[in-house]
Amino acid sequence: MRLIIRRVRNHLRNDKIRYKYFLIMICLSILPLLLLGFISFNIAKNTLVQNQLETTGNNLRTSSEVTDLLFRNIINMERVISWSDSVREELVDSAAFSEVGKNGLDENTTKRMQDLISSYFIDTQDIDSVCLFDVYFRPVCYGNDKSIGKYHTSKIYNEISKTDWYKKSVNTQGRPIFLSYNVLANEEDDTTFSSVKLLRDPQNVFDTKQIGLLVVNIKKSMFSRVLKDDSDSVIAVIDSARDGGNTVFSNPSSLNTEISEGKNTLSSFETLKNKGYLVSSYTNQTTSWTLTYITKEKDLLKQSNKIGIITASIASSIAFIALFISYILSGKVARPWVQLKKMTFDWAKGLLGSGGNNETDTIGAIGETFQRITVENIELNERLVHSQLKEREAELRALQAQIKPHFLYNTLDSIYWMAILQKNQDIAEIAVALSETFKLSLNKGEDLIPISKELEHIHHYLTIQNFRYRDRFRYIEEVDPNLLEKPILKLLLQPFVENAIYHGLEPKFGEGTIELKGRIEGDWMIFTISDDGVGIEDLSVTESGYGLKNVRERLMLLYGQDSTLTLTSKVNEGTCIEIRFREAKEEKQC
Repeated sequence: MRLIIRRVRNHLRNDKIRYKYFLIMICLSILPLLLLGFISFNIAKNTLVQNQLETTGNNLRTSSEVTDLLFRNIINMERVISWSDSVREELVDSAAFSEVGKNGLDENTTKRMQDLISSYFIDTQDIDSVCLFDVYFRPVCYGNDKSIGKYHTSKIYNEISKTDWYKKSVNTQGRPIFLSYNVLANEEDDTTFSSVKLLRDPQNVFDTKQIGLLVVNIKKSMFSRVLKDDSDSVIAVIDSARDGGNTVFSNPSSLNTEISEGKNTLSSFETLKNKGYLVSSYTNQTTSWTLTYITKEKDLLKQSNKIGIITASIASSIAFIALFISYILSGKVARPWVQLKKMTFDWAKGLLGSGGNNETDTIGAIGETFQRITVENIELNERLVHSQLKEREAELRALQAQIKPHFLYNTLDSIYWMAILQKNQDIAEIAVALSETFKLSLNKGEDLIPISKELEHIHHYLTIQNFRYRDRFRYIEEVDPNLLEKPILKLLLQPFVENAIYHGLEPKFGEGTIELKGRIEGDWMIFTISDDGVGIEDLSVTESGYGLKNVRERLMLLYGQDSTLTLTSKVNEGTCIEIRFREAKEEKQC
């Protein structure tokens, strides 16, 4: 092989014109081909990585929203217990008779309070145990004894008042908090975490004195139903506020020990980016915990490596063919010059040389062949990348389709008929209202809905809320009848009514009023939603929030840049939101 290469090199050196043409052909064919293969491979690799990060980010956001729904169920259960008259009476009586059961509550009181706790369970699938403490920290617990730890009804646990988690609960002034560990059990218990709520007297709104403490222990297995992944990747829930990053949950994966030897802290996850891992994260709104997705970059790039191998094989084959053709073509291109040189020498010697050039021009054919191969190579890469994108998109759709609306409808229908059979009209009305709320929210996948349906959605929502808060909220609606059949962007008005309840009226003592008005001014449709709640202290924080920004973007995207959403508020007087927009072209076609 070396002898052949040496002979070719000596032959080219002796024929300088052919040597130059051969180098030119190499520069014009092989080097661009290698550069093209390198660039196409890196484009495919970077596209796959970027698509993976975007897809996992969307998956984590969806999982966080589903987790928020589960947390909201637990918060609702805590609120129902805290507003219960029976629970209040037991706690107040326990505080009044402090000498009775000094070392613990008596058996009858314990039995009554356990029955009350069990009757308020909303979802026992995720709740492991519940403990209710009176003002003297005498507990009544219901559920798994292991997750309760040492807290039994035979003692008074005054040391609770010195714990950090109790102090956090006091600082929140009655709002429920979530902690990434079980505050009652021993440190060895790694299967549950706690939610703590300070209880105040619901009938004496002017007295903020504590009447008890509620601790709900929740199974960490709840995350396994939400954070699902078939690949060998790590999906973890991290409490970044505790010890530099405490792992609340981590799915079973062979990467767990390889990544951080059992310590999946947030700081160690950051270092993984330099070790060949892809890390995506999303912050949960309810708990501020971080949902993290970690996977090996080399596992993701297996398809990209196949593309690289195919590209390198094609490029090598083409390069070998190009070398062979370049050598032949350089000889054909140089032959006329060699003949001319020979003729010149013959003429110099006085000989009559006869020469001719019968070679055909093959440069155009070679150019077309190279161009066709290049285009086919680019199309092949594009098809492979497109196939990868479609695959990741299908995985996202499959994840989003796991929550089946028909299952919810059938379940609510079963609840309704069970309530009818048991002659419980309140539960039946709540089930119907919730079912209709789901149907109107989904709207068969359509983004536009008649204004009358949006108002109906608000009515059903308020029906549920007034059952929860015992008719604390009064709703006034003044909408021009000419607006009722006009289409509107789905869920444009209802979220502001919901915000008025949770952020304006719920913190307020006593009853509250929500007023919704709708009118037409020229070609403008104007809606105002106002309440007489506690108001907003810092409008700039609310204006820059994700929820309000998202509604503005949806509003301007459909109705144009001239549509407006204005927020005004006064502390202890209330909040008002005004929405102005013209009919969009899409609406007129409906």
